[in-house]
Amino acid sequence: MKISVVVPAFNEERLLAGSLAAIRDAMAVFDDSELIVCDNNSSDQTAEIARAAGATVVFEPVNQIARARNAGAARASGDWMLFVDADSYPSRELFLEVIAAIRGCRALAGGATVACEIRNPVIRLWIGLWNALSRRARWAAGSFIFCEAAAFRELGGFDERFYAGEEIDFSRRMKRLARRRGREMVILHRHPLATSDRKARLYTLREFFAFMLKTLLTGGRTLRDRKACYTWYDGRR
Repeated sequence: MKISVVVPAFNEERLLAGSLAAIRDAMAVFDDSELIVCDNNSSDQTAEIARAAGATVVFEPVNQIARARNAGAARASGDWMLFVDADSYPSRELFLEVIAAIRGCRALAGGATVACEIRNPVIRLWIGLWNALSRRARWAAGSFIFCEAAAFRELGGFDERFYAGEEIDFSRRMKRLARRRGREMVILHRHPLATSDRKARLYTLREFFAFMLKTLLTGGRTLRDRKACYTWYDGRR
């Protein structure tokens, strides 16, 4: 069984080397694997850093997370795909959980809860609420998603109409496919994914809650509006 680890990256020169080092270390638990980084039209040293880490680098000119993940997946040759964000640091223990879920033969796809070292009590509460919702609804956080490669291709990958929230749409579609096959979508929680606090440092709570409110009031239409999803695309790092 071969696992393809896909990392979408846009102007990630500050954090990418550390993230890829953690990913490489965790990949040691896999019998057969490959590391693919999708350079999503970066203007910095993202591609060079990825190559120095021994990753296969693919280029996606349209700056969009869903497209970047799909472009990386198109190069993947594994039986399973594992998507990890470029500001995240998975552990060997988490990857071992992935192996156990795969070998258990029930999981068709899955994700993991997340952990972030941050003191702001509001953000800490939000992370806790998200983890609870993720486990209950079986929605994978975009920073960590794994799935059977054949199932990914059957679904057509991530929906490129979304500029944010594509992981929730993907989780919903994957859950339906899993039910039809008598399998399931799982959220791993024993070893949460460590991820950066970048957004909490770069954007205000007012910006965050304004986006959430607008998303609710528009029935999610903001998720298909690149300008509305500026915190993912304005290049602040």
